[in-house]
Amino acid sequence: MQSTPTERISGSTAGTAGMLAVLQLCDSALPTGMFAHSLGLETYIDEGTVHDEPSFLAWIRHCLHHQVVPAEGWAVRAVATAPDDEAVWRADDLLAAQALPVQVRDAAAAMGQRMTEIGAENFPSPRLLSYANRLRAGTSRGNPAVAFALVGTELGVAWEQLAGAYLFSTVTSLTQNAVRGIPIGQNAGQRVLRALHDDVARGVERIGCMSDDEFGATSPGLEIAQMRHAWQRARMFMS
Repeated sequence: MQSTPTERISGSTAGTAGMLAVLQLCDSALPTGMFAHSLGLETYIDEGTVHDEPSFLAWIRHCLHHQVVPAEGWAVRAVATAPDDEAVWRADDLLAAQALPVQVRDAAAAMGQRMTEIGAENFPSPRLLSYANRLRAGTSRGNPAVAFALVGTELGVAWEQLAGAYLFSTVTSLTQNAVRGIPIGQNAGQRVLRALHDDVARGVERIGCMSDDEFGATSPGLEIAQMRHAWQRARMFMS
């Protein structure tokens, strides 16, 4: 049966609303505090391992595939497809438990709380508001991937699109921090982001195939660098 013009317009409007919400939450100007965190990149910069555009591209690819995808990327899918609230709270618990470096765990909690506050104010839903209440009560730790997935799912965005947007938003934020921290130029940053398009797509494909047993299978080298950052003598970033 063919849809009426009104039905087509309504469906299109709903899809646009979801897309606009995702764009807003992925904007680098979103005040979650990500600009203050390098997630261990500063350790590699300090020791000279990351010092230019090619070495940063190699690092960000490793970080994407060996930390972000098997942790927050998995969580976006888990939350977006969660059958009930308990599955959402479990994803939050697992994200906190697998983040071994204290700075990274604290950063995720702080950014998750801010993302939840912004989402609850601008895109409220019963499950997101419940999550906000749990963060205030200390029952859940908080993670931006959980809040992001809750907002997008409520607006009807498919988990694949949410995962791709979240992965790209993360590498965009880290690239902007590399522009300042290495430093590399803005044009170099854009070349890095363009080079990462296929990597993000592969990341989403992997998330779709991941079993729960693969969650948290992150790179020990990245975690050690993130732990070492806490004792770095001079720092631009909090993590």
